[in-house]
Amino acid sequence: MNKLEGRIYIFGNNIDTDQIYPGRYLELTDHKEIGRHVMEGADPSFPARFERGGFIVAGSNFGCGSSREHAV
Repeated sequence: MNKLEGRIYIFGNNIDTDQIYPGRYLELTDHKEIGRHVMEGADPSFPARFERGGFIVAGSNFGCGSSREHAV
């Protein structure tokens, strides 16, 4: 088994796709710009705090809501 290392970001239950990647940013195509908005619906400070190699750990029903390929 491989050991994984990185910062862990903990979120609760029922984080829906609009919290993962808000719909108002669906027109963006640049990956760096997209990354500046990930999880901001659940925690507006998250994009600024995220460190490369980190892990999101969430409760049940993560990714619920409307289907949005950007959120995956």
